[in-house]
Parts: sequence; C-alpha cells; structure tokens
Amino acid sequence: MTLPGTVDVVVSGAGAGGLAAARALGATGLRVLVLDRRRTPAPTAKGEILQPGAVRVLADWGALDDLRAADARPVDRLAIRDGDGAALLTVEYGALPGPHRQVLCAAYEDLCAAISRSLPDTVEVVRGVRVSGVLREGGRIAGVAVDGGEVRARLVVAADGMSSALRKDAGITVDRDEYPHRLLAFDVADADVPGEVTAYRTARGLRLVYPLPGRRCRLYVQVAPDEFRATGLAGLGRWVDGVLAEVPALAPLAPALAASLHRRQLFGVSRLRAGRLAVPGLALVGEAAHAVHPMAAQGVNSSLADAEALAGALAARSVVDGAAAVDEALAAYEEARRPSLDHIAKVSHNAARMITALSGAPRLLGARMMRRTAANPRLLRRTAGNMSGTDVRPLTFVDRLYQLGVLADRRAHDPHAADPRGSEVR
Repeated sequence: MTLPGTVDVVVSGAGAGGLAAARALGATGLRVLVLDRRRTPAPTAKGEILQPGAVRVLADWGALDDLRAADARPVDRLAIRDGDGAALLTVEYGALPGPHRQVLCAAYEDLCAAISRSLPDTVEVVRGVRVSGVLREGGRIAGVAVDGGEVRARLVVAADGMSSALRKDAGITVDRDEYPHRLLAFDVADADVPGEVTAYRTARGLRLVYPLPGRRCRLYVQVAPDEFRATGLAGLGRWVDGVLAEVPALAPLAPALAASLHRRQLFGVSRLRAGRLAVPGLALVGEAAHAVHPMAAQGVNSSLADAEALAGALAARSVVDGAAAVDEALAAYEEARRPSLDHIAKVSHNAARMITALSGAPRLLGARMMRRTAANPRLLRRTAGNMSGTDVRPLTFVDRLYQLGVLADRRAHDPHAADPRGSEVR
C-alpha cells in the first residue's frame, strides 16, 4: 500500500507500547501512523500482568471491556512463598484507593487487540513496513526512512523494543545490564491455579506462576545460563520433574505441565535505561526507553503510563504551531516521566534480587527485608500502592531501615499512618 508522505506523528512499533502511544496521541486529534515490520504480531511471554494503574488507563480508553471479554483473569494479591507454599510476603490490593483494586492477567495478544480496537479514526496501522532510520531537518528529527521511501512527521515515537534502531540512530545511549540467569517460560494449558500472582523463592531461584485466560497459566522458571541442556521432550520432562520436586506447592501442576512442554520460550533477562526519553522531534516509549525484570510486573504498565504522559504533554501545548511547541512538550514529557521511571527501575531491581539471588548478602538481606515488611502493615500498604501504580510514594531511607530491622516502626500497625490520598500523617 502507499504510505502517506506526511503525518503529525509516526510511531515505529505496533506492540503494546506503540499502540498505546498511538491511542493516546490520536485521541488528542493528531493524525498518527503506526508502522511495524512484522505482518502479524509475534506470540510472546510478556506484558501479561496488568497492574491497577494500567487497568485504569485501559478503562479510560474504553479498552477494558474488550480485555475482560477475552477472559482476562482478575487477581487480588501478589505473594512471595517458599517451596511448600507458606507465605513469606503477601501484598493485598483490596484496600487500594480508587475503583481499580485488582491485577488483570491477560494474554499479550489480547491486550494489543483491545488497544487496537479502541484506536480513534485519526490512527492508521500499517504492518509489513520496516523503519530503517530517522530523517533530520534543521537539527531535529523530522520523520523516518522506510524501505523504498520516507514519512515526514512533527513527532517520531520510537516504540521498537530494547534493541531500538531509532533510538540508536537518534544518538540516545543506554545503560543495559544482563541478569546472571535466564528464564524458561511455559504456557500451561488446562491449569487450575489460585487467583494470585505467586513468586516461589527457592534455593535455585524464582518460580513465578499466575493465571491466564482459557484455564491457562504462565510458569517462569529461573535457570542458570549453562543449566538448561535438555534435548527433546523426554529430556525436558525429566528436567521439569526435578523442578517440581524442589517446589512441592507446584505438584498439582505436574500433569498439565507435562502436556504443555512444547509451549515454552527461553530468554535472557536484562534491565535497560535510556540516557534520555526524548530529543527534538523524537520520543521513546516502552522497552525502547526502559526495561525491568519480568518478576516485577511493571514493563507493560510503564509503557501505558509513557503513552498517557506523552499525550498529556502534547495536549497541553498547541503543537500545530510547529516544531518548537512539540519540542517543548517533549521536554515536559522527559521531566514528568523520568522520576517515575527511576523509581520503578530501582524498586524492580531490588525486588528481583530479593527473589533471584542464590547466595551471599543479597539473598540474606532479601530474606530479612521480606520478614520485616510482611510484619509491617504500613509498609505493606505502601508497597501495594507503589506496585499497583495507583498510590506511588517511594519508600524513604527510614523505611529501608525499618525493613532491615535497624529501627522499630512505631506506626507499623497504625491504620491512620497514611491518609487515603497518600500523604503521611505526622
């Protein structure tokens, strides 16, 4: 098909982050073109845990009913448990402020489809087109080059993933660190699991389980880089038997998992932070800008928040006035999002180390912090607010001392220690 030569916004990438950016920007009246090199979306084991903050955004966009119709599974709590299933730390969402007090566990393809169906008429999605780089004009980015042509735009949105070609071409650097393990993800059919997101903390690392639509569940198993050497389904089956033997609480999954061994993905785990979220004419959203450990369940939620913040910054200015107004909006987007993303990166990394560390000080400190936090209702409420995205108030230095047991928190059991709007009562 023939692409338009000029639009208001061109988005590279039609995953959840790119579609969310298109949805939010299109709703402001901007003409948006979304380009993706894949002709059909690729199945992937990511973006399946939607925190209440993301659920609120989807509700605002009119996409939530579609997601629920696709059998998204509601979850009331997140729990860290030992291999026998005993609770080490439980985060309950029922007491959160506002109407959205549950996690939704949804298939990634259902999420993308729900956002796609909510797109306004100002948005066009074209697949099978490779974006090869950025166009520049007068010292700013003014569009993208595609195979066989170009598309000019007031704003380019890079939503093309952790290896973003547009980010690199725009000269934005990244800090990327690999975790010392990989994750093996199983899509388990005909599985009956509790209505919670459960992280099992074992001597060999993380085992993460949560429900999915259609009586399915996701099981993540932490593996060492050189650990997984099973060949064929028989070898894989024996290896999985060993995993289940280490976590008795997972024993009920054995028959369903044995029948689902072919539905698996093995991938490395990274954390990534871009040096900037925007340069004149271009904004980064989603994994092009940031990535955290999947255990933290923050990736797709941050992507939707990026889209909402970017659209809000642009809506606050008359971008039809030209490039200067767009670039002012991009500076405002950077200023608004950077503190939140820094907080999410820190909290997610600390949580991941708490569960995935196999030895040494990180594992010992993780165990101590879990015990102290689990015994402190005030810290549990704050943790729920931070993770959910509905009541974000970063833990203070003193809170960290409470978690470590260095200080005693006299307000730990005071239900009035924080008011419903999240400001502490002194």
